[in-house]
Amino acid sequence: MDAEDAVPPESGSLAELVAAHGRVLYRIAFAVLRRPDAAEDAVQQAFLEICRNQRWQQLDDARAYLAQIVWRAAIREHKRHQRESELTVEIRSPRPGPEKQILDQQMDDWLHKQIDALPDALRLPLALLATGDLKLVEIARLLDLPEGTVRRRVHEARARLRTQMETRKGVDRGQMV
Repeated sequence: MDAEDAVPPESGSLAELVAAHGRVLYRIAFAVLRRPDAAEDAVQQAFLEICRNQRWQQLDDARAYLAQIVWRAAIREHKRHQRESELTVEIRSPRPGPEKQILDQQMDDWLHKQIDALPDALRLPLALLATGDLKLVEIARLLDLPEGTVRRRVHEARARLRTQMETRKGVDRGQMV
Protein backbone atom coordinates (compact mmCIF):
# COMPACT_ATOMS: atom_id res chain seq x y z
CA MET A 1 0.00 0.00 0.00
CA ASP A 2 1.42 3.41 -0.97
CA ALA A 3 1.59 6.28 1.49
CA GLU A 4 -0.82 8.08 -0.83
CA ASP A 5 -3.39 5.31 -0.41
CA ALA A 6 -3.20 5.53 3.36
CA VAL A 7 -4.27 9.17 3.41
CA PRO A 8 -8.04 9.58 3.33
CA PRO A 9 -9.32 11.95 0.64
CA GLU A 10 -10.18 15.49 1.67
CA SER A 11 -13.84 16.24 2.21
CA GLY A 12 -15.29 17.48 -1.07
CA SER A 13 -12.29 16.33 -3.09
CA LEU A 14 -12.40 14.64 -6.46
CA ALA A 15 -10.89 11.51 -4.91
CA GLU A 16 -13.79 11.34 -2.46
CA LEU A 17 -16.25 11.71 -5.34
CA VAL A 18 -14.56 8.89 -7.26
CA ALA A 19 -14.59 6.65 -4.19
CA ALA A 20 -18.25 7.38 -3.48
CA HIS A 21 -19.67 7.02 -7.00
CA GLY A 22 -17.15 5.19 -9.18
CA ARG A 23 -18.67 1.73 -8.69
CA VAL A 24 -22.25 2.84 -9.42
CA LEU A 25 -21.12 4.70 -12.52
CA TYR A 26 -19.21 1.65 -13.74
CA ARG A 27 -22.32 -0.50 -13.35
CA ILE A 28 -24.41 1.99 -15.32
CA ALA A 29 -21.87 2.07 -18.14
CA PHE A 30 -21.48 -1.72 -18.11
CA ALA A 31 -25.27 -2.17 -18.29
CA VAL A 32 -25.22 -0.35 -21.61
CA LEU A 33 -21.90 -1.43 -23.09
CA ARG A 34 -21.44 -4.99 -21.75
CA ARG A 35 -17.66 -4.56 -22.13
CA PRO A 36 -15.51 -3.83 -19.05
CA ASP A 37 -12.90 -1.76 -20.88
CA ALA A 38 -15.51 0.44 -22.55
CA ALA A 39 -17.39 0.88 -19.25
CA GLU A 40 -14.19 2.00 -17.52
CA ASP A 41 -13.54 4.49 -20.32
CA ALA A 42 -17.03 5.97 -19.96
CA VAL A 43 -16.55 6.44 -16.21
CA GLN A 44 -13.15 8.04 -16.70
CA GLN A 45 -14.67 10.35 -19.30
CA ALA A 46 -17.30 11.48 -16.78
CA PHE A 47 -14.72 12.31 -14.14
CA LEU A 48 -12.50 14.06 -16.69
CA GLU A 49 -15.42 16.23 -17.76
CA ILE A 50 -16.13 17.51 -14.27
CA CYS A 51 -12.39 17.81 -13.57
CA ARG A 52 -11.82 20.01 -16.63
CA ASN A 53 -14.46 22.44 -15.41
CA GLN A 54 -13.57 22.15 -11.69
CA ARG A 55 -17.28 21.41 -11.12
CA TRP A 56 -17.10 18.57 -8.58
CA GLN A 57 -17.27 21.00 -5.62
CA GLN A 58 -20.34 22.79 -6.99
CA LEU A 59 -22.59 19.78 -7.64
CA ASP A 60 -25.87 19.57 -5.73
CA ASP A 61 -26.56 15.97 -6.67
CA ALA A 62 -23.22 14.55 -7.80
CA ARG A 63 -24.53 11.01 -8.28
CA ALA A 64 -27.34 12.05 -10.61
CA TYR A 65 -25.12 14.45 -12.56
CA LEU A 66 -22.34 11.90 -13.00
CA ALA A 67 -24.87 9.17 -13.87
CA GLN A 68 -26.18 11.33 -16.71
CA ILE A 69 -22.69 11.99 -18.05
CA VAL A 70 -21.77 8.29 -17.91
CA TRP A 71 -25.11 7.29 -19.44
CA ARG A 72 -24.65 9.65 -22.38
CA ALA A 73 -21.03 8.59 -22.92
CA ALA A 74 -22.03 4.91 -22.80
CA ILE A 75 -24.88 5.41 -25.29
CA ARG A 76 -22.54 7.24 -27.69
CA GLU A 77 -19.95 4.47 -27.40
CA HIS A 78 -22.63 1.78 -27.82
CA LYS A 79 -23.89 3.37 -31.04
CA ARG A 80 -20.33 3.76 -32.35
CA HIS A 81 -19.54 0.13 -31.53
CA GLN A 82 -22.75 -1.06 -33.24
CA ARG A 83 -21.84 0.82 -36.42
CA GLU A 84 -18.37 -0.72 -36.41
CA SER A 85 -19.64 -4.23 -35.74
CA GLU A 86 -22.19 -3.93 -38.57
CA LEU A 87 -19.26 -3.40 -40.92
CA THR A 88 -17.47 -6.52 -39.68
CA VAL A 89 -18.14 -9.66 -41.67
CA GLU A 90 -18.30 -12.87 -39.68
CA ILE A 91 -17.60 -16.23 -41.23
CA ARG A 92 -19.24 -19.00 -39.24
CA SER A 93 -18.82 -22.71 -39.45
CA PRO A 94 -22.00 -24.70 -40.15
CA ARG A 95 -21.12 -26.99 -37.23
CA PRO A 96 -21.58 -25.74 -33.68
CA GLY A 97 -18.30 -24.86 -32.02
CA PRO A 98 -17.25 -25.62 -28.47
CA GLU A 99 -18.45 -22.20 -27.27
CA LYS A 100 -21.98 -22.90 -28.51
CA GLN A 101 -22.03 -26.31 -26.86
CA ILE A 102 -20.99 -24.79 -23.54
CA LEU A 103 -23.55 -21.97 -23.84
CA ASP A 104 -26.29 -24.49 -24.51
CA GLN A 105 -25.38 -26.30 -21.28
CA GLN A 106 -25.31 -23.27 -19.04
CA MET A 107 -28.62 -21.62 -18.27
CA ASP A 108 -26.96 -18.51 -16.87
CA ASP A 109 -25.16 -17.76 -20.11
CA TRP A 110 -28.33 -18.44 -22.05
CA LEU A 111 -30.28 -16.00 -19.88
CA HIS A 112 -27.72 -13.24 -20.41
CA LYS A 113 -27.96 -13.81 -24.14
CA GLN A 114 -31.74 -13.41 -23.95
CA ILE A 115 -31.39 -10.22 -21.94
CA ASP A 116 -28.97 -8.82 -24.51
CA ALA A 117 -31.49 -9.66 -27.24
CA LEU A 118 -34.20 -7.53 -25.65
CA PRO A 119 -34.89 -4.21 -27.34
CA ASP A 120 -32.96 -1.35 -25.74
CA ALA A 121 -36.22 0.16 -24.48
CA LEU A 122 -36.71 -2.94 -22.28
CA ARG A 123 -33.13 -4.05 -21.68
CA LEU A 124 -31.70 -0.77 -20.43
CA PRO A 125 -34.23 -0.12 -17.62
CA LEU A 126 -33.97 -3.79 -16.57
CA ALA A 127 -30.16 -3.67 -16.56
CA LEU A 128 -30.07 -0.41 -14.61
CA LEU A 129 -32.48 -1.78 -12.02
CA ALA A 130 -30.51 -5.02 -11.79
CA THR A 131 -27.37 -3.15 -10.73
CA GLY A 132 -29.16 -2.65 -7.42
CA ASP A 133 -27.74 0.83 -7.02
CA LEU A 134 -30.49 2.92 -8.59
CA LYS A 135 -34.11 3.35 -7.62
CA LEU A 136 -36.90 3.44 -10.20
CA VAL A 137 -37.26 7.19 -9.83
CA GLU A 138 -33.51 7.65 -10.52
CA ILE A 139 -33.68 5.37 -13.54
CA ALA A 140 -36.71 7.31 -14.83
CA ARG A 141 -34.82 10.57 -14.44
CA LEU A 142 -31.75 9.12 -16.14
CA LEU A 143 -33.76 7.81 -19.11
CA ASP A 144 -35.95 10.91 -19.19
CA LEU A 145 -39.11 8.80 -18.88
CA PRO A 146 -42.04 8.77 -16.47
CA GLU A 147 -41.53 6.38 -13.55
CA GLY A 148 -44.62 4.40 -14.59
CA THR A 149 -43.14 3.81 -18.03
CA VAL A 150 -39.91 2.51 -16.53
CA ARG A 151 -41.89 0.23 -14.18
CA ARG A 152 -43.94 -1.11 -17.13
CA ARG A 153 -40.86 -1.73 -19.27
CA VAL A 154 -39.12 -3.62 -16.47
CA HIS A 155 -42.26 -5.70 -15.96
CA GLU A 156 -42.54 -6.43 -19.70
CA ALA A 157 -38.85 -7.40 -19.95
CA ARG A 158 -39.20 -9.79 -17.02
CA ALA A 159 -42.38 -11.30 -18.51
CA ARG A 160 -40.66 -11.92 -21.85
CA LEU A 161 -37.69 -13.55 -20.16
CA ARG A 162 -39.98 -15.70 -18.02
CA THR A 163 -41.85 -16.92 -21.12
CA GLN A 164 -38.60 -17.68 -22.94
CA MET A 165 -37.26 -19.56 -19.93
CA GLU A 166 -40.43 -21.63 -19.60
CA THR A 167 -40.22 -22.45 -23.31
CA ARG A 168 -36.58 -23.46 -22.97
CA LYS A 169 -37.31 -25.65 -19.94
CA GLY A 170 -40.02 -27.43 -21.94
CA VAL A 171 -37.64 -28.00 -24.86
CA ASP A 172 -34.85 -29.22 -22.52
CA ARG A 173 -37.21 -31.84 -21.06
CA GLY A 174 -38.14 -33.04 -24.52
CA GLN A 175 -41.69 -31.71 -24.28
CA MET A 176 -43.41 -30.25 -27.31
CA VAL A 177 -44.18 -26.57 -26.86
